[in-house]
Amino acid sequence: MKNYKQLSENLMRVAPSATMAVTQTARELKASGVDVIALGAGEPDFDTPDHIKDAAIEAIRKGETNYTNIDGIAELKAAISAKFKRDNNLSYTAQQINVSPGGKPVLFNALLATINLGDEVIIPAPAWVSYPEMTKLCGGVPVLVPCDIKSGFKITAEQLEAVITPQTRWLILNSPSNPTGAGYSFADLKALAQVLLRHPRVMVLTDDIYEHLVYDDFKFATIADVEPALYERTLTMNGLSKAYAMTGWRIGFAGGPQWLIQAMAKVMSQSTSNPSSISQWAGVAALNGSHDFIKTRNVAFTKRRNAIVSILNKVEGLRCTVPDGAFYVYPDCSGLIGKTSKAGQKITSDTDFATALLRESHVAVVPGTAFHSAPNFRISYATSLPQLQEAGARISQFCADLS
Repeated sequence: MKNYKQLSENLMRVAPSATMAVTQTARELKASGVDVIALGAGEPDFDTPDHIKDAAIEAIRKGETNYTNIDGIAELKAAISAKFKRDNNLSYTAQQINVSPGGKPVLFNALLATINLGDEVIIPAPAWVSYPEMTKLCGGVPVLVPCDIKSGFKITAEQLEAVITPQTRWLILNSPSNPTGAGYSFADLKALAQVLLRHPRVMVLTDDIYEHLVYDDFKFATIADVEPALYERTLTMNGLSKAYAMTGWRIGFAGGPQWLIQAMAKVMSQSTSNPSSISQWAGVAALNGSHDFIKTRNVAFTKRRNAIVSILNKVEGLRCTVPDGAFYVYPDCSGLIGKTSKAGQKITSDTDFATALLRESHVAVVPGTAFHSAPNFRISYATSLPQLQEAGARISQFCADLS
């Protein structure tokens, strides 16, 4: 006899978000009076720019508070189309644009609309924690491809060719990447595109949410522009949360083939319905307004990145590459495995390392195991430089105390 508390088999296959778990633990410790430095959340510490907030307030005053079109108001779709043309050389009509209540729903709705039981989704690892779990929740099979530090944490053309099967439905690309900050260059994407052209059933879901957060000489590229022959089977996803510091506004968007956009709207019509009307009008202002603040903030992100990479690479047992973008570093802590913390915690994995670091030095990081790549840990440097330097000092001392 079934228990009324029984959960679905699909849900039972899914793991909870490790990044959210770390963030919640850090919040609870802070609430109890512990001086925790939380480096787990993928959220900018900058405020939403004033011109965007003003547009939202004006929308409220004008009464723009009703239901809208399921997948976005015409004005926002026009602004998104202009953004894709301006930034990515991609032309999309309003019928090829989806607006969802956040980036996650864009991804999830696309997968839900296209995956049948047993379909495979190729995911380069390290990977954002939600890609494999979304795939499983939709009945698909995540195919995680290990990408190590030697390849710059990026999947190669040879690796991609080797894992494509008749069951492959999607390849997910995230550039710059969460958790590594690694970016795929034009040449990287061109090589992958040549493989994909030989496999016409495989679609590409490119997560470009960190597009504007790139540093030094790295030039952002997206695969539908790099190889126009893939345009009809690519969903180019983006959003307002990271570069525009609008995580709580919940606006994600994508451009893609009309049949897929229609299918995603069908999913939304029976689930979330439309994104917040007020947030959509704020999105119009964000995309159509000045972007000068992004350059200013990227200067700050670059300083933070350089500071934490320098600190970590001076710690015996840690090795940290310099990321191309986003606001994460992903140090290798294999040199610390087998040691014991000052409080007696045996470090047998990156999870042990992160747990002991939080308990003993009150710094919250996310273990690499959550991103399907170990032993590493992710640090978000979307926090102030003084906080980051203090966290670096605590990590350095913690590692020095290991025996």
